[in-house]
Amino acid sequence: MLTIGKIPRKIKPFFTRLADPDLSGPTRLRPLQPADPGDHRQPRGHHRPAGPAAVSRSAETRPVGGASKPAKAPPGSEGGPGPSRSVCEPFGEGIESKLEAGLTAQRIWQDLVTDHGFTSKYHSVRRFVGRLKASRPLPFRRMECEPGAEGQVDFATGAPGVGPAGRRRRTHVLRVVLSFSRKGYSESTFGQTTDEFLTCLENAFWSLGGVPRTLVIDNLKAAVSKADWYDPQLNPKVESFCKHYGCVILPSRPYMPRHKGKVEAGVDYVKENGLKGRQFPTLAKQNEHLRHWERTVADTRIHGTTRKQVGTCAMKRRS
Repeated sequence: MLTIGKIPRKIKPFFTRLADPDLSGPTRLRPLQPADPGDHRQPRGHHRPAGPAAVSRSAETRPVGGASKPAKAPPGSEGGPGPSRSVCEPFGEGIESKLEAGLTAQRIWQDLVTDHGFTSKYHSVRRFVGRLKASRPLPFRRMECEPGAEGQVDFATGAPGVGPAGRRRRTHVLRVVLSFSRKGYSESTFGQTTDEFLTCLENAFWSLGGVPRTLVIDNLKAAVSKADWYDPQLNPKVESFCKHYGCVILPSRPYMPRHKGKVEAGVDYVKENGLKGRQFPTLAKQNEHLRHWERTVADTRIHGTTRKQVGTCAMKRRS
């Protein structure tokens, strides 16, 4: 049997009708009072009759055939709403050329104020630049170079390894990719110190059979003391290494991974194809596996961009 607790008197909810035996009889309803002939309001509970009599006032004035009159547009709005004209449109060609040169909206606004007496705010230029980028995305052109001119270098996460103390440690794999042939070299380390970085580069030179004239690297702390768009500062050890081998190390711009896209694809390739799902007891075993993988898998593939076998293309250019 359903038991309902005590309910305060001043609330008097609907459920007291079920709990109170005095109210268990049929509920008495007050009869509906007839409406006053002079009162045009509909009485409560009254519904419009269905059928031909139930015609709304809006339907009475609607033309026959169901066609409604088109709404009139406000004066001056013919043709539909469109984007407002930007104050930057007279300088549109100049802004597009500056965007292609890699300038930011802040720099473009500063140049407009200095060179053309631009009086509007920076946000006008930023909105115009955003509209240009959304409607006409800037194309990315793949840069090719001659054999031996450039190599690209980057670090990635390697397969789990076991350190000298027998504990599991995370490893890092350095990947060097020759920009012309896409020939690569991979080596795993436990850290990303300057000495480890230079040792891997030297091993790469011996394995590849030569030294590229330019090495494009990331702004890693092992090589770059101060990252800058125009004047980066290299570690003194790295500068001495470059003088010894007669090469130039060129750090890419910060937050611009597309400037070294060949090695970005290369580190993804070694991670997904060479190391994913593997674990090695020692660091030496992992590097032995990487050398074998480079010879038997990476060098024998047909590269998707060059449409040539990587190892064969590198050997032809070396000879």
